[in-house]
Amino acid sequence: MMMWFFVYVFMFICGLLSFCINRKHLLMMLLSLEFVVLSLFIIMFIFLSFLSFESYFSLIFLSMSVCEGALGLSILVSLIRTHGNDNFQSFSILW
Repeated sequence: MMMWFFVYVFMFICGLLSFCINRKHLLMMLLSLEFVVLSLFIIMFIFLSFLSFESYFSLIFLSMSVCEGALGLSILVSLIRTHGNDNFQSFSILW
């Protein structure tokens, strides 16, 4: 049981590392952020199941993460419509 917990913690660390490395493109950042949220959901679900608590909080967390993903995709779509791509190096600071 604890081995799976460490696998999911490793997934979380890999997601954070991917988030830090892929900082040039917004789509890759959103995908790695969703990977981190998914690994946090699995860790929280295992933790709540291990302590035999109810899993209502995990459902609330999952619905909030879906809202976060939809907000990120809407920002990505508006960014691509105004600038043409999602590359952060093409933006001007004095815009």
